[in-house]
Amino acid sequence: MQIHVANHPLIAHKLTTLRDTRTDSPTFRRLTDELVTLLTFEATRDVRVEAVEVTTPVTTTTGVRLTSPRPLVVPILRAGLGMLEGMQRLLPTAEVGFLGMARNETTLVAATYAERLPESLLGRQCFILDPMVATGGTLTAAIEFLATRGAEQITAICLLAVPEGIERVQAGIATLDVPVSLVVAGLDDGLNDVGWIVPGLGDAGDRLYGIAP
Repeated sequence: MQIHVANHPLIAHKLTTLRDTRTDSPTFRRLTDELVTLLTFEATRDVRVEAVEVTTPVTTTTGVRLTSPRPLVVPILRAGLGMLEGMQRLLPTAEVGFLGMARNETTLVAATYAERLPESLLGRQCFILDPMVATGGTLTAAIEFLATRGAEQITAICLLAVPEGIERVQAGIATLDVPVSLVVAGLDDGLNDVGWIVPGLGDAGDRLYGIAP
């Protein structure tokens, strides 16, 4: 798995405000949206394009456009929904599927409770949106789910990750014959005794929407 920690002053600035307990939900949503847009630039460096001829007001030249099938963006419910608009700003023609996954706070095991995806993902580049890679269970399950449907390439866009979570994901997908990349805004120290990222930013879903699950 390729891992890219986006090292940019604007990303670090916005992430710092996200961490602050004084940041209210509307500001948290706006900053998440802006962060994902910045991360999308990094995550889509390998998005597939094809040459196309275009006529400008002066002459004819060759440019590029996204190829078919279009990229598939997959937010993990519920917190991943808060990242969707930021990515759609740059990829408005991408298709969107959904995965509902919840982590059992006792066992820390992720379970799928809903999905809305094409039955076949053969030839598709898929982009998973999930704010946190904590224990890594949810992201591992999501990658495996997309791989079993035939995804050709999978990139996860996350706000924060920790070494333990990354190691678990790498171990969990080691046998998959699918290239996987992880793009994150920050790499934190680790997990506390209840599986929360430290220093982290709290529960992303609660801070996005202001209500407990």
